[in-house]
Amino acid sequence: MNKKLLLIFVKNEVFGKVKTRLAASIGEEKALQVYKVLLKRTYEITLPLPVTKAVYYSDFIQEDNWSPPFYDNYVQSGQDLGERMQHAFEQAFTAGYEQVCIIGSDCYELTEEIILQAFDKLERNDVVIGPAQDGGYYLLGMKVLNESFFKGKKWSTDSVLPDTLNNIKAAGQTVALLPELTDVDEEKDLITIREHNF
Repeated sequence: MNKKLLLIFVKNEVFGKVKTRLAASIGEEKALQVYKVLLKRTYEITLPLPVTKAVYYSDFIQEDNWSPPFYDNYVQSGQDLGERMQHAFEQAFTAGYEQVCIIGSDCYELTEEIILQAFDKLERNDVVIGPAQDGGYYLLGMKVLNESFFKGKKWSTDSVLPDTLNNIKAAGQTVALLPELTDVDEEKDLITIREHNF
């Protein structure tokens, strides 16, 4: 069994339910188009990775590219993002995985190499984080579940990363940081996918 697992959180491609902050400025139709580009990008960079991959859908498992045998499929469970991520990590460690990283599908700048770098850094550190420019993170990886990472956070705010770093420090754990990248959440972030016209 491959002891390394990549969790991928995605939203179901439902009109009006994806990229809501972005939709407020560019409209729901374009926001859905942007999200489809981000999903395609995430698929392309994760497919070749030599680790086990599990896709967690926001609401239901849909017929798409993220299918077995290349990806295991699950549905997220929990009231907020923290609960949903904690549940996915719990499932992973209970199943016997020893290095677990999670990503979303919002970061066009993320590459196969950076994800491999994350697993490499986990060999020598307790935690690995990919900082996002907005004060959150695009990747979180660990070898032992630390529930404090998922509690008491104001998700989608610039306090998420510093609060998580404080949790790591309080637990006496070591952390490695990846390059800072941009999540596509607002119109200004579209510059990171400028080869597509929106």
